[in-house]
Amino acid sequence: MLKPLSMHGHVAAVLINPDRKQSLASQRIDRVQATFAGLEGDAHGGLTRRSCSRVALLYPRGTPIRNTRQVSILSEEELATIAADMGIARLEPEWVGANLVLSGIPDLTRLPPSSRLQFPSGASLVVDMENRPCKFPGEVVDRHFPGLGQRFPSAAVGRRGVTGWVEREGIIAVADEVTVYIPVQPPYPHLPEI
Repeated sequence: MLKPLSMHGHVAAVLINPDRKQSLASQRIDRVQATFAGLEGDAHGGLTRRSCSRVALLYPRGTPIRNTRQVSILSEEELATIAADMGIARLEPEWVGANLVLSGIPDLTRLPPSSRLQFPSGASLVVDMENRPCKFPGEVVDRHFPGLGQRFPSAAVGRRGVTGWVEREGIIAVADEVTVYIPVQPPYPHLPEI
């Protein structure tokens, strides 16, 4: 049901945000323990979470649901493209609340749901869905490039990375190789126009 891609990526950065109420910005670390509840020390951890705008058509805001948004995964290459489109010199992953930045995986944001990212320790993450851009990273960008943060949502469309959850526990560290497994399934033929 899952096929490995012939290419491998690498972990360019590992980050956690210990207190999301204080700031969206995350902090770099060298390695992290991935547990069934998420990345140790990260505010997005937990087996459950409160529903948000991602599932607003399904549940009233604040409804307890399974936490499939434990990890925010971005592409080093896509971050560089977003920065170029915003007209800024760089876009640090801390500013957009990233947990993992991967390099060498083309079009990471387009990975299909249920793809797996596996690391040398055996730790595996399941891709839930694309992480759509919002205004909050722009507020952090404005601290470094005043007045330009408002460009983030449109520059990040299709490049904001994916969210995921921990399927198998283990250590994830900077420079780790990442193997990508894609679900073998044809596209659903009855998709509405998006």
